[in-house]
Amino acid sequence: MNMTMKSWDSDYSTRGRLWGGGVRNLPDLPAGTRVLELGCGDGKTLSAMPGGWRIAALDISLPALRLCSGSHPQSDLILANAERLPFKSESFEGVFAYHVAGHLFLPGRRALASEVSRVLKSGGKLFFREFGWLDMRMGEGQEVEEATFLRGAGVITHYFTESETSELFCRLVPASIESNCWKMRVRGRDLVRSQIEAIFLKG
Repeated sequence: MNMTMKSWDSDYSTRGRLWGGGVRNLPDLPAGTRVLELGCGDGKTLSAMPGGWRIAALDISLPALRLCSGSHPQSDLILANAERLPFKSESFEGVFAYHVAGHLFLPGRRALASEVSRVLKSGGKLFFREFGWLDMRMGEGQEVEEATFLRGAGVITHYFTESETSELFCRLVPASIESNCWKMRVRGRDLVRSQIEAIFLKG
């Protein structure tokens, strides 16, 4: 088990649900759509998905998957690595990659992008969200790769640009890529959160 996996297992085992709040603006996909969620974590996004979708939810952390249990009535929980997906080619109409690629080094991000392209059906869509360069936490911790920082007990976070996101998923057709920023008040200070949101289409 590598250090990153140990870190996630430790966090989920000791801290429980790491991610709170709601998930906004999920796409309107038809009932019966076969969907893959990469890095389902504690089930934050999974629990917000419509009941009619047929979902495979994947994470490298077994404690995370245990927290996901019961999050969605039509989901299969799978212990696996997003860099080596255990699915046949062209298995899914939709893939969600919300805040998972950013926890990988560049070779892992490229492997994830290649696997996403492989498992998407023709006409299928990738829904992508990651933190951007303007985020308040950009620069915090030890820089271990360009725009990639190690914080806490071994978890890394990479901060994306729009052009980098487009280049990463160059095998897919970008339908939309945009940066969204909003303010958070933390200990009396107004700080900025920044997120890259993108949709890619497999031609």
